[in-house]
Amino acid sequence: MQDYRSLLLKQGYRIGVWGAGFIGLSTLAHFARNGVAGIAVDVLSQKVEAINRGEIEDQALRKWLGFDIQSLSRAGLMRATLNPTRLLQSDVLVHFICVPTEKDGRPYNRYLEEVLETLAGLPKDYEEDRPPLIIIESTLTPGTTESVVIPFLERHGKVVGQDILLGVAPRRDWFVDDTKSLKELDRVFGGVNAHTSEAMRGVLGIVCDRLHAASSHRTAEMVKSFENAYRHMEITLANQLSLAYPHENVREVLRLVGTKWNIGTFYPGFGVGGYCIPLSSRYVIAGAQRPEALTILAETIKTDEEINRLIARAIVARGLRTVGVLGLSYKADLKIAVLSPTIPFIRELLAHGVHVRLCDPLYTAEEISTVAGVEAFDYPDGLSRFEAVVAVVDHKVFRKAGNDVLPHLHGCRFVLDNMGMWASLSAEFKARGVEYHKSGDADWLC
Repeated sequence: MQDYRSLLLKQGYRIGVWGAGFIGLSTLAHFARNGVAGIAVDVLSQKVEAINRGEIEDQALRKWLGFDIQSLSRAGLMRATLNPTRLLQSDVLVHFICVPTEKDGRPYNRYLEEVLETLAGLPKDYEEDRPPLIIIESTLTPGTTESVVIPFLERHGKVVGQDILLGVAPRRDWFVDDTKSLKELDRVFGGVNAHTSEAMRGVLGIVCDRLHAASSHRTAEMVKSFENAYRHMEITLANQLSLAYPHENVREVLRLVGTKWNIGTFYPGFGVGGYCIPLSSRYVIAGAQRPEALTILAETIKTDEEINRLIARAIVARGLRTVGVLGLSYKADLKIAVLSPTIPFIRELLAHGVHVRLCDPLYTAEEISTVAGVEAFDYPDGLSRFEAVVAVVDHKVFRKAGNDVLPHLHGCRFVLDNMGMWASLSAEFKARGVEYHKSGDADWLC
């Protein structure tokens, strides 16, 4: 078996990247930075054109990536296309699959299957000792490689492990911290056989500093959903504790709990969002041989889906009829609204006849209307029109406002601060007759 690392670095072979979102684009960019040319395919012409111009449209992704891609694009190391068959040419040796595996908050494999349909057309005129290598970076429901990927390729005449090498290497990046990316974070990988895993080690080692080989692709496949399920449970337990002790400052208790060396600190709040954590428990349950044993995960999903509506109903019970919401993104300074906790919260308020408007500096008024179904308002001037202000996300522009917020709250009676970014203003809020709560403090839901 040829050394795939050397083939990429010294003999001009390329990588192909299926999907040019945050994961795919960062894969393309990191390999290009290390001298490996690559080409990405995506369905959005805007993304393709931006990559070919050497631009990254999303400001958060640019910051997180930490280096400019324009010179890499100009040098031909980074290209993109709308035509998936371009990735079937003989110079593309390694294929990274980075497509979404969820839809509407549920595991969904159709995008993955569409990529496999194209990859099934890979020509067989490769040299015997260098078959194409497929590395799946997308998060998978445990068992997907065995139940979906391998059977699909075999039905199209491919012998997996011989005609095509196949492995799984899920991503762990944290897009709001530039020290937690493809290069720095520990990377788990596993192939369908030993020589596939060895080829993967060489390829991934071009970029990744810390690699951990799993005993098989099945084990590597489970890691991402299992670890995120742990985090999902911990975050949700914080909310359950707050629901169980509504008159206590559970937030303070959990801060003190977190001083123990082997316990993480998680606070009550609006639940989780994004592509990974909200889906993790569903992936684990969907892939389990005995899903009925996963009662804790089932309750985690139930609580996490309900907490936003409970918060909304608590606001309605206070008699508050006009609400300004801050933050559509699921995480600060990151333009991703997938499974954002803000959306079900707003829908519940609207269902009770509350007048709601939303501000998020990362989204246009049109985008806010399309995604959340409400009108946008300007910050901080627009705060004056609301009886209640609910800060779901602590975007930098909201954090930096500080005392500038106070003059605009003359019509406000209630502030709910999910992340505690205005905690230093609590005395000023009280002096103005504003009831101020951090998520999880005493009576925040009463």
